[in-house]
Formats: sequence, structure tokens, C-alpha cells
Amino acid sequence: MFITFEGIDFSGKSTQIELLKDYLVDNKKKVEILREPGGTEISEKVRKILLDNKNEKMVAEAELLLFSASRAQLVREKIRPYLQKGIYVISDRFLDSSTAYQGYGRGIPVEVVLKVHDLAIGETIPDLTFFIDIPVGIANERKKKKAKVKLDRIEIADIEFYNRVRSGYLEIARKEERFKVIDGTQTIETIQNQIISELELIDRR
Repeated sequence: MFITFEGIDFSGKSTQIELLKDYLVDNKKKVEILREPGGTEISEKVRKILLDNKNEKMVAEAELLLFSASRAQLVREKIRPYLQKGIYVISDRFLDSSTAYQGYGRGIPVEVVLKVHDLAIGETIPDLTFFIDIPVGIANERKKKKAKVKLDRIEIADIEFYNRVRSGYLEIARKEERFKVIDGTQTIETIQNQIISELELIDRR
């Protein structure tokens, strides 16, 4: 199964990914965790370009194409081979991040973003996507608490940008059956239980 986690920055995705991995391993599943951008030698090099604060002049179109280039490499080098071996693949972000961030957030027409997806990933669509949803205000408070941690080029964006991104995610959720919206303001344990329940429903089908 191919499972992805989405959400605005500081939503708590990483914590839930690790917990889900532990759950699957405890249930004798083989699991691989990947991240976007990144996950392969080439994709990690692209990641450095994308997140480097020095690249402040990067235009939205270049950003979209770089994310998609990283993703295309990851799909062909890691995701598809893992799935063919019966391994559970969990990815921290995937195509929906570009739809939300570069489409709704940066203002690139969504239909253009979707055409780029077709080239980058083809039919490699997640079986299940968890959107950990938190209000932008809460994300901003969490960001402030990490003031000592250097923020990357995407994370330094303003509140208005993140409001557009969150709205984009919610719009995607209304259209995609694979999208499961989880209230990220709940306790870590409550969120984990909801994620496991959704996964078990899919497994029983």
C-alpha cells in the first residue's frame, strides 16, 4: 500500500508517520519511509536547491518543476520498486503538496499543476492520504516556538500564503476519496488511533 501524509508545515505529520511505521512493523509488515522533496541521491540534491533561503528569486514555475523532477526520480527509483515487492510505502508529502503549495498557494493554475503531475508520476497515485489539518494560527505559534531552528525557504512564507495552501488542501479533500482529513489539534494518541482505524477499513475491503 502507498500511504502519504500531507499538511501545512508544523502540522505534526512526522510524528504520525513514525507511529504508523511502528504499528505496521508490529503487524509484520515491511515498511519504507520516504520524504519529499528527497528520497534519492538526485532528489536530495534538488531538495537543497528548493529549500535554500539563498534562492529567494526562485519563481513559482521553477519551484513546481523542481519539486516534480525530484518526485519523478523518487517514483521510478524507489516507490514503484518497493510497491512491486509488497512493501508498504509511507511518504512525507507527495503530489498533493504541489497542488496545494504551488497551485493554490503560489497561484499556478491547478489544471497546469495536474498536467505536470501526469508526466512526473503517471499512475502512481497514493492508495490513502492523511491530511493532518491544523489552523494556520496554531501552525504559526508552533513555528515561533522553533525560533532557534533555521526555517527553510518554504517555511518562511507569510500567513496569507499558508491560508491559501490550507484552503487548497481542503478543496482537494472534497474531491478525492483517498483523502482523510484528521483534526491535527487533537492529542497525538487520538490522531494515531484515527489513522489506524482508517487504515484498517481499507485493509478490510
